Amino acid sequence: MTKRNKIIYWVATIYLAVAFLLGALLQLLRVEHTVITFEHLGYPLYFSTILGVWKILGVIAVLIPKYPLLKEWAYAGFFFVVSGAVISHITMGDSAIELAPRFWTLFIVIVSWYFRPLDRKINQGYQ
Repeated sequence: MTKRNKIIYWVATIYLAVAFLLGALLQLLRVEHTVITFEHLGYPLYFSTILGVWKILGVIAVLIPKYPLLKEWAYAGFFFVVSGAVISHITMGDSAIELAPRFWTLFIVIVSWYFRPLDRKINQGYQ
């Protein structure tokens, strides 16, 4: 892995970790904006607790060394959560301003997954 790719990976992964941890805390603490967003999208409020817990566990899985299969599941979970948020906001007719942060986060998830080091991939010997 080149130095450039390592830098891309760590910048994207740290951004991902911070974004998901902050989002999880906002969801677990049921901050007003989060509650309003969940109500706007038509989701029950208990769903924010479930997502908050799983986001924290996903961040831990992505950051700890080894366990490539666990990391793959965490990235899949992040992808499903963010793509689900994009689709939910599109379905509700939200503006591009509402959608932009979700698309950006989806992009960061993909970049972090794509540039992860070989020892964080399932088929590390076959690349």
